[in-house]
Parts: sequence; structure tokens; C-alpha cells
Amino acid sequence: MSRVKGRGNKATELKLIAILREHKLSGWRRNSQIVGRPDFVFKTAKLAVFVDGCFWHGCPIHGSAPSSNSEFWMTKLTRNRERDRFVNKSLRNREWKVIRVWQHELHDPQKVARRISQALSHKPQNSRIKC
Repeated sequence: MSRVKGRGNKATELKLIAILREHKLSGWRRNSQIVGRPDFVFKTAKLAVFVDGCFWHGCPIHGSAPSSNSEFWMTKLTRNRERDRFVNKSLRNREWKVIRVWQHELHDPQKVARRISQALSHKPQNSRIKC
């Protein structure tokens, strides 16, 4: 698995696209060059949306490190979480709103859509959906 290079997860991004379209949330773009390369950007609202894989970003519910080469994986996953915090802080310092959606949260499209909609309307929100 150490040779697997993370270059986006097409299935999760396609699932979020379907959710955005189903709930008529428009104005988003992909492949933005802003800090952290968010999966989706609502530029006029200054909203960055990331879809985090449960494995790669250390989901507290579903994340687990492989038992072989465990030191490598613990370092890798810790570094990923540290980078996520750095990206969040960097974007917020630039007055962007940041939403991170766990991969497993895509199974509840209503919650995901409501959270993004609230951010677009400038209503306060949690940084993650509570499971």
C-alpha cells in the first residue's frame, strides 16, 4: 500500500457532485489552485470543501493503520492530519470557510447538503458532522 499515490478519490468526489446537484447547490468548481487544493470551491462564498477518505485522513470511527509496516503508516497518517490542520488554518487566515466531509458522511446526503447550504448562507456550523 505504500506505493499507492493519493490523487483524489473519484468515487467520493462523484458522490458529492451528485449530492450538490440533487440539492441544487451551484457555483462550485473543482481543481482549484488555492492552498490545500480543495475538492470543491465556492469562490464567491469563499468556501472550500474537502472530502476526506476515512483511511487516508485518520477517521476516528473508520480509520485504521495496517498492521504491517505500522511505523510507516502511523507517521504517514499523522502527517496527513497535521497537513489538514495547516491547510484549514491557512485558508481561515485568508477568510475562507472550510468544510471537511468524511467519506462515510456521504451516506447521509441530507446532512452534507444542509451543512454546505448553511455555510453558503453564512450560518454558523460545526467543522465536521457529528456521527
